[in-house]
Amino acid sequence: MATKRDYYEVLGLAKGASKEDIKAAYRRLAKKYHPDINKEAGAEDKFKEVQEAYDVLYDDQKRQTYDQFGHAAFDQNGGQNPFNSGGFGGGFQDVDLGDLFGSFFGGNRRSAREPSGPQRGDDTLTRIRIAFMDAILGKKIKMPVTYDAVCEHCHGSGAEHEHDLETCSTCRGSGYVRSQQRTLFGVMESQSTCPQCQGRGKTIKNKCHVCNGTGYNRVKTDLEVNIPAGINAGQQIRIPNKGGRGSLGGPNGDLYIEIVIADHEFFKRDGNNIHMSVPISFVDASLGVTMEVPTVYGDVEVKVPSGTQPGATMRLKGKGVKDLRGNIGDQILEFDLKTPTNLSKEQKDLLEKFKLSSGSNDSFFNKFKSKFKR
Repeated sequence: MATKRDYYEVLGLAKGASKEDIKAAYRRLAKKYHPDINKEAGAEDKFKEVQEAYDVLYDDQKRQTYDQFGHAAFDQNGGQNPFNSGGFGGGFQDVDLGDLFGSFFGGNRRSAREPSGPQRGDDTLTRIRIAFMDAILGKKIKMPVTYDAVCEHCHGSGAEHEHDLETCSTCRGSGYVRSQQRTLFGVMESQSTCPQCQGRGKTIKNKCHVCNGTGYNRVKTDLEVNIPAGINAGQQIRIPNKGGRGSLGGPNGDLYIEIVIADHEFFKRDGNNIHMSVPISFVDASLGVTMEVPTVYGDVEVKVPSGTQPGATMRLKGKGVKDLRGNIGDQILEFDLKTPTNLSKEQKDLLEKFKLSSGSNDSFFNKFKSKFKR
């Protein structure tokens, strides 16, 4: 069996191509290889290949699955092949070529499989910036949102009363109309959205007095958002039915809120761990000291051992971030030794005595330098 080509390669696109690029590439290649136009050997197989690539890449969910698992995700043996239910098993009679021929001959044909009933709106994305500690500990915040809500009076129908909705006399309730056009390839049939009812299949005799027949009302409100403890930058919170407006009385899409976290002056997050630089004098580092250091949950007592070196670290178990899955990180202290710059005469005398008592030939530098003698 021949190995399938990569779908992006089939359409001549890069992996990050937009949906507009995918559609444009599909239309160009489908026109080039369609068997009614191209009579060369192998054109039909290439057309099928182009159609298959388009069906996967233009569908956001299928594309995400393909990007993650490749062709294996749609192996017929795995039961997820998107072409099992029709498509190419019985020739071209099951293939919807509305968009294809519409682009060839100037039509605006609507897919016969596209329902004329209520349609769910698109999901929308917004971003909010929150404080570092709010991401660690969690918080409820209020954010202003504006969206179109289904009219409570007409429930999205746009009519004042139920009996004000009538079956469209132009499309007879289907939501689309058919037309025929003679071309070089014969008589081509197309269908387009009904101009009388705009695809509803119904016409309104008396419009709803609340929404003026639109079926939706603009809403501005403050939305309470629960920021869960441990959320990380880039993660999203889903708010149902607060996204893009539906059509024909359909529900709204969902609103996704992406989290942006402000930096903290002292704490740095790395996964579930918290890093912090702790200043310490060379005297305390030499002799050892007990000190209270801040954590994201409050101060804790820490015993710094004598002889602590610059850059030495100490791990505080369980003092990091508890993430959304319940995993808990640590807080890692890095000691930053500070050398005094304004010493009194008495302090200098004491240090000189210490230097002499330690032996001038035993200084750290002299030991270091002695390693270079040959």
